[in-house]
Amino acid sequence: MIGKISGRLEYRSTDHVMIDVRGIGYLVYVSERTLAAMPQVGEAVALYTELLVREDLLQLFGFTSLVEKEWHRLLLSVQGVGAKASLAILGALGPDGVGRAITLGDWNAVKAARGIGPKTAQRVVLELKDKAPSVMALGGSLSMAQGTVAPVVDVDDDVVIETPTATSSVPVRNFAAAQSEALSALTNLGYNPSEAARGVAQAAMDTPDVETPDLIRAALRLLAPKG
Repeated sequence: MIGKISGRLEYRSTDHVMIDVRGIGYLVYVSERTLAAMPQVGEAVALYTELLVREDLLQLFGFTSLVEKEWHRLLLSVQGVGAKASLAILGALGPDGVGRAITLGDWNAVKAARGIGPKTAQRVVLELKDKAPSVMALGGSLSMAQGTVAPVVDVDDDVVIETPTATSSVPVRNFAAAQSEALSALTNLGYNPSEAARGVAQAAMDTPDVETPDLIRAALRLLAPKG
């Protein structure tokens, strides 16, 4: 299984890129969002990958984060959702947006992805609703794992070397980690995972880019009994 590709960007198309790794060009299919995040042709690039294996096909799909890759795997488990549809959903919403839409039951947000009809969007929300909290909780640990190695490589004609950052021992703080920590705090307070995920997702939508304590307080206000 090929889990990560690091090399030099050879070229970019409308739905895939070619990454040169020691003289071998790997075609990697990506979402529009991931494509937009790619560097210029000739520059170093690294993507987490998922390999699709069929009798007549070997196809790589690339992601900028492990959380995005995990959502792709879950989306593929939904009846009627193939790789193209999964990349369309991730390209339209991003991994955090997918989590919020599913947790809040917002199938209209999923339907906004290119080529996704209302029935498919509703099926995505219904079939993944109970699985969303686990991915949200996993997001923090996956993001911390990514923080140990820089996603940039030094590339020459013979060697591909992943270069650790100067502060590689310090975990990268981002929204996924705050979301994961808030979800853990709410479940420790007695909320069930689905309820906690709904509160965190709504709080994140109302007040984006907040730190963990503020996210917890906002979620608690939303989950507090009304009246």
